[in-house]
Parts: sequence; C-alpha cells; structure tokens
Amino acid sequence: MLEEARSRIERLEPACAWAAAERGAVVIDIRSDGDRQRDGIVPGSLHVPRTVLEWRLEPEGTWRNPYAPRVDQQVVLVCDHGCSSILAAAALVELGFSHAGDVIGGFQGWREAGLPVTHAPVQSGESDEAPGMRPPDQIR
Repeated sequence: MLEEARSRIERLEPACAWAAAERGAVVIDIRSDGDRQRDGIVPGSLHVPRTVLEWRLEPEGTWRNPYAPRVDQQVVLVCDHGCSSILAAAALVELGFSHAGDVIGGFQGWREAGLPVTHAPVQSGESDEAPGMRPPDQIR
C-alpha cells in the first residue's frame, strides 16, 4: 500500500519542501495538537489533523476549510516521521490535487535539517471550532 501511494506523490527532502513553501506551496501539518505543542510547527503551515484531512480539503465539500489550497496548488504534507503523510498525500491525489506530496522524514526530519520551527499557538480548550478549520498558523 505504501509503495503504491509513494508512486503517486512527490516526496520532498525537508530543504526542498521549505524551498517549495517559499515559492508558494501550502504546507499542511497533519499531526495532532499534542505533537505540535510538544515539538513546534513549520511557520506558516496550515493545521489539518489527519483524521479530518479529506473532509477539510474536499474541493466542493460542505466541511472544507476556507483556507484550504486549490487542487492545482502544490501541497506538501508533514506528519511526525514521514509515514502517515505518504498515505494522506495519496488521498489528496484521489480528491483531485495534482501536486500533492510530503516531507521525507516528517517534522523530525525537518527539525534535524535545521529548518525554521516555531512554537505552536496555544489552543483554548473552550473553543467550539471544529478541528482543521483554523487559518495558517503564522505568516512566514
């Protein structure tokens, strides 16, 4: 399953993913809130947890995140270690995203490469906002 998914997406080394983001690619962080609070985030990334990714990015979906990228934009997913993002990016291809990929090594690889990392915004436990509906975390 992973091999088939890998064949349909673009896998990027962390430095190449950052360069793509600087050129306008949308980095989507699919990690949990806890992982993000513990380890930090990619500046400017959009947080859409893996559990709601397809709902939040479905092009004509009722539950689409208003900040979600267009299907013709480059999308780079980042998970913790670079495994979940493979299957998630392949799911986006199924939804019609023509330039879906992921970060090889995930967030851990990103951090080890010395790329920019910032603190995750503190989320209030009182919010009634649905997961995956927030705007990008911070402007690069």
